[in-house]
Amino acid sequence: MTQYGASFAAVYDSLMAEDFDYAAWANYYLELLASAGVRPGYLVECGCGTASLGIQLAQRGIRVLGVDQSPDMLEIAARRAREAGVPLTLVRQDIALLQLGRRADAILATCDTVNYLASARAASAFFRCAHAALKPGGALAFDISSRYKLEEQMGDAPFFDVRDELTYLWKNRLDRASHTLDMELTFFVREADGRYRRFDERHRQRAHSAAELEQWLTEAGFAGIRAFGGQTFAPPTHADARIHFLAIKQ
Repeated sequence: MTQYGASFAAVYDSLMAEDFDYAAWANYYLELLASAGVRPGYLVECGCGTASLGIQLAQRGIRVLGVDQSPDMLEIAARRAREAGVPLTLVRQDIALLQLGRRADAILATCDTVNYLASARAASAFFRCAHAALKPGGALAFDISSRYKLEEQMGDAPFFDVRDELTYLWKNRLDRASHTLDMELTFFVREADGRYRRFDERHRQRAHSAAELEQWLTEAGFAGIRAFGGQTFAPPTHADARIHFLAIKQ
């Protein structure tokens, strides 16, 4: 699984701010869980990053444990939680090897976390660990960037964004045989003296299909598996860029 560097962790919130309304995401996931009869008192967010979603959930009175592999992301998450005045427990772990001290009511893995589990083995391992970490009747909810998005919309296309404080160049290499997308990102961050500092990141995601995910979830022991297109409660379509999943431990 890709592990973000310190420089990327520092600009992560700026990159995500335009595309993710975390308050809306928190509301959506709580509604999704409630549709399965799950109203979490204790929730684990896997791949929590800088805890933007976890803080929103903690502000709603939920006890949240954030798990991430990046110590730099977790350092920022701890600071942001202190600034927000909410209790948030943070643990550094590889989520494909997830182990918890107590079972959770719900586990979330959002913002492409499951795409970053870029093999069948890694994704299946996470689902097995998540199943073991849930209470009976608990739920796993997660999203993916769909195969349509990663292969048809992104594919081998380059992207760039130019801002006053941050500019980045984004190149993709798609392997259709393995459904993996390798991303090469070059950032230029404006420093206090007006000069720009460059750093590079390499990320890999896999475009898991809905059928694969449902199979791996079933093999891990989950039932009541449902998929939803976008941030809705309707079944996904071929053209949905993002798909959300809900699976129940019986």
